Amino acid sequence: MLQQTSFPATRARPRAIAHWLLFVAGMIVGMVVLGGITRLTESGLSITEWEPISGIIPPLNHAQWIAEFDHYKRIPEYTEINRNMDLAGFKAIFFWEYLHRLWGRLIGFAFALPLIWFAVRRQIPRGYGWRLTAILALGGLQGAIGWWMVSSGLAVRTDVSHIRLAVHLVTALFILAGTVWTAMDLYALANTAARPARLTAIGAAAIILLFMQITLGAFTAGLNAGYAFASWPLMGDRLFPAGVTMLQPAWTNVVDNPIVVQFVHRWFAFIAAAGLIWLAVRAMRVGARRQGQVVIGLVCLQIVLGISTLMSGVEIVIAVAHQLNAALTLIAAVIAAHAVGRRAAR
Repeated sequence: MLQQTSFPATRARPRAIAHWLLFVAGMIVGMVVLGGITRLTESGLSITEWEPISGIIPPLNHAQWIAEFDHYKRIPEYTEINRNMDLAGFKAIFFWEYLHRLWGRLIGFAFALPLIWFAVRRQIPRGYGWRLTAILALGGLQGAIGWWMVSSGLAVRTDVSHIRLAVHLVTALFILAGTVWTAMDLYALANTAARPARLTAIGAAAIILLFMQITLGAFTAGLNAGYAFASWPLMGDRLFPAGVTMLQPAWTNVVDNPIVVQFVHRWFAFIAAAGLIWLAVRAMRVGARRQGQVVIGLVCLQIVLGISTLMSGVEIVIAVAHQLNAALTLIAAVIAAHAVGRRAAR
């Protein structure tokens, strides 16, 4: 672990580090978008091996492409669903999974190399070394989680586990939230030498509700539950459709039953929205008016995008915009919670 630095304040560069962290946060948002496209195009199982180093180089000639395609032909997704796929079709899905993995590697380099630079030059402010090291470690763990997710679809299933998909997405967004919060602390340190903000109860509650809704969204995507009913507010001709086969024990329906998952995702959105709007109002009351307004605007847009995703039959552009806006809403919520937490820290 990098040592927590205790160097003179004149050597620390909190503003520069905060700028760098927000750049990395932008890359993570891009990763979330690529992940959504990879899922919606059903490209995630096209690369059947995890090669963190050599995997950077894609197939470069026809023989290598044939070998890669042969690996894919061994898994259930091909034998049960895509038996008519040709090499051109395989290249199309390979592209998105390769780009997704490559972008993850680039994020790792974009975080690790500047971190080493700032550490060697003793420019990390006191108390932040452990935080930055923890974010780096979580990034490495995220790569392993990604392979753990992919491996669930290589032997028996024709797709990845929706639970592992949710873990993968939530971990990415947790890293995003931690990165943005740390950047906000560093900006405050650069401006006023302020202590780190405190995560208040209202901030924690709103962000937890948002993470719960995002988890339900990942279940919806992983189970293809979004395709079950393309109507709103009713599911077909009822608020909850008749004749749905329920699982036992009952609680598993919220995780494994596509109809129930879509229903809960639809309506829990308004509980999460209420928590976020409550946070936004609190932020405006402590002087962070713009931050609060952004949260409210993004929450409203997210509801519209969610309904549009359902009613369009999960049209890919709208669905990806929905996932992108979820990440932006999280960033806005973290910034608003930080504003409230700075007042509490004072």
